[in-house]
Amino acid sequence: MPELPDPLRHHGDVEVGDLLDLAVNVYDGPRPAWLDHALRASLDDIGGYPSSLRARAAVAQHHGRPEDEVLVTAGAAEAFTLIARLEPWRRPVVVHPQFTEPHAALEQAGRRVTEVVLPAPYLLDPRLVPDDADLVVVGNPTNPTGVLHPPEAIQAMLRPGRLVVVDEAFMDCVPGEPASLAGEQDQGLVVIRSLTKHWSIPGIRAGYLLAPAAVVAGLERGQVPWSVSSPAAAAVVACMSPEADEESRRRAEEIADWRKTLEAGLAELGIPFLESAASFVLARVGEGVHGRLREAGVAVRRADTFPGLDASWVRIAVRPPETIDRLLRALAAVTERR
Repeated sequence: MPELPDPLRHHGDVEVGDLLDLAVNVYDGPRPAWLDHALRASLDDIGGYPSSLRARAAVAQHHGRPEDEVLVTAGAAEAFTLIARLEPWRRPVVVHPQFTEPHAALEQAGRRVTEVVLPAPYLLDPRLVPDDADLVVVGNPTNPTGVLHPPEAIQAMLRPGRLVVVDEAFMDCVPGEPASLAGEQDQGLVVIRSLTKHWSIPGIRAGYLLAPAAVVAGLERGQVPWSVSSPAAAAVVACMSPEADEESRRRAEEIADWRKTLEAGLAELGIPFLESAASFVLARVGEGVHGRLREAGVAVRRADTFPGLDASWVRIAVRPPETIDRLLRALAAVTERR
């Protein structure tokens, strides 16, 4: 595989091109009509400066939190940048393998990151986190492993003088969201959510975080004015509605069915994989297979850019059965060529 100038900044979207896309973790289906309506209606407001006040109120009501414990952001990526710059962190820790953007944001802010690399099967062990860590970032369910950590394991990392940040960008893939900490009000806990994947709107940078009021106030002071556009704020409001709750559950159940199909196909081919709770599966296909799949017209996400993984792993996005079947046929052909 080609060397990358900054592996931490590598993302699946650059791997797709005109290939069959199983590299990007965005729900493969049409947007709901009510969401499209909200986005189109928001264009009537773009002649004025945007406001996220209605979006903040909608998120607060949805999660049963006070409004001053909510910050609407331009996707999860902005939240990671704000947190990286919130304090002169002495010992920031990122638990890997996981989404690398928080790590990159900390480095960009001039912080030296301590990596806690979990051993396979990549289950969170709070004892591995150094006692003097003042910031800990962990994904749940984790990208790219798909592991859903017990909330108790995350809460075990909480202590005075430490901020624990949980990236729940893929929690809405889990039916019922039993492991979510979005409703927990702890002085050291920040939960980040993204709307781009589940609702198929990566071009609309929409997300939010939930945290103690003092933390939210500090993060908001570091936010660029008007960073959340009118369409993004409208998307947040729409995705907090009761009809969105119903559609979200339906999508989560559909994703789970699609994932079972993918995992069964991988098992039939004898390809090791991790059982996932998210909209992707981490599979150990062997070195060189990522490139041979590309030659066969199929894009999956290389995984060697995630600390703790090597070139034998790829992340495969969950797709409808017909797309999964095309992937499995290609995978069978290129692995036989090995």
